[in-house]
Order: sequence, then C-alpha cells, then structure tokens
Amino acid sequence: MNRYRTLFISDVHLGTPGCQAAFLLDFLRYNDAETIYLIGDIIDGWRLKKSWYWPQEHNDVLQKLLKKARKGCRVIYVPGNHDEAGRQFAGMSFGRIRIRHEDIHVLADGRRLWVTHGDLFDGVMQYARWLAYLGDWLYSVILVANRWFNRLRLRLGYPYWSLSQYLKHSVKNAVSFISSFETMMAHETRRRGCDGVVCGHIHKAEIKMIDGVLYCNDGDWVESLTAMVEHFDGRLEIVHWNEITSSAAVQEPQLLITKVSVNIERALESAE
Repeated sequence: MNRYRTLFISDVHLGTPGCQAAFLLDFLRYNDAETIYLIGDIIDGWRLKKSWYWPQEHNDVLQKLLKKARKGCRVIYVPGNHDEAGRQFAGMSFGRIRIRHEDIHVLADGRRLWVTHGDLFDGVMQYARWLAYLGDWLYSVILVANRWFNRLRLRLGYPYWSLSQYLKHSVKNAVSFISSFETMMAHETRRRGCDGVVCGHIHKAEIKMIDGVLYCNDGDWVESLTAMVEHFDGRLEIVHWNEITSSAAVQEPQLLITKVSVNIERALESAE
C-alpha cells in the first residue's frame, strides 16, 4: 500500500461505458492518503440523463471512496460540469464526503493551491453550451472506435493507444484550446493570490509553471488513467496507473499479466 499526504482525482465519468472503473478501483486499493480530492466529473450526469448505465464496478468505486471516508480519510468533492447538480449541495456532507464549490489546499511546504474543476473558465461551456454537448457526443464516438481498435491491439500484444489523446495533441485548434485554458487558469490563480491551481476538465495530466504560477491537472480515468499525488514533503507527482501496472507485470509475469489483461478485457467488455 502506497501512502501519500494527498490524492487528486478527477474526470472519472462513472455512468459511462468509457469509464475505466476497474483500473481506478485497483488504484484506490493500493494507494491511500490523509486527504482525497475528487475534482469534478466523477459521476457523468449528462450521460445518465440520456440512458442508465451503472455496472457493479462503478458502484464499487463509490463504495471504496465511502469506506475510506469512514476510516478517517478526509474526502472533498468539488463538482464539475458533468456532475454540476452536486453544486447545489456545496457546504454539505454525504457519507462523510464534503462537497465544496472549490477549495484551497495547503501543501506540506506551505504553498497554497486553488482546487477547482475548471469548467467555469472554459469559454465553450460558458458561452456555447450546445457546442460542449456536441463535443461530448463526438468524444463518445471516438471512444467507441478506440475501444474496438485497442481490443485488437491487446490481442496482438500491443499496449493501449489513445486516439482522442493523439487528436488533441495533433490538431492545431485542440492544442490552442488547451494552451489557452491553461494560461487562463494560471492568470485566475494569480488574481486569487494562490501559488498554484489543481484542476481537471480537459483530460490532460500536467504539472508545470506558467508565468510563475504552478499549474496542475490530474488528468482522467477514461483514457490516461492518471492521478496526482502529494508526498509528505509537499512534492507533487503525476501517477500513470496503466504504466505502473504494466511495469509490475514485467516483474511478476504469471500473476500480474493475467490481472492486467483481465482488467483491460473487463473494461472493454463493460463499455460495449
């Protein structure tokens, strides 16, 4: 069991076929912290309004988080755009999970981080919501195609490859949007008098300095399978759980290759 001062997780999208709940459940079993931040889009209310999809693994993730909270872990939930209904309960607690519009997290070394999902500073969400819904639909289509493609890659012995991540990093407009979002978050963080920001929303894990402000994005659990951790000395790190499980499989092949393969197959099958 790895023990950290803080875990930052966002963009899980429980309630959708694309959610990699099996991998997140493994991550929560082998990693613990004094504080866990759930930074938006944990449950995908947009998709659940259209059709109900809730396999047992998605329920297991929530039960695991509730269990950690009961055992004394400080769990703070900051809703995002896909679970925006939770914002009306800001200031309340459910099952010892505290709900906040946003929060300020003080690292072990004293730096102050503003914690927010990030959608409120996305121009598309604020001024062209219909375009956000269209983008969400197109993203779902890409994920379906990607799942079939990766099922074939898995059977041929190749690792997971993300089509949507490739498109994000290759298409000029997408790269420009990500850069603008990051810069805007950094400027707003400085205006608030904080040393840095932790957000999600754009599904791109990153820790970097932007004009003297620490910008942190913990990624997602749809494709990149990433979280951010704070060590007890205040050091921050992005954890790529798919790479860790693959590395562990090399050390204990007969046990762990089977485990990783089964998890990937279960995730792909539950998505159909």
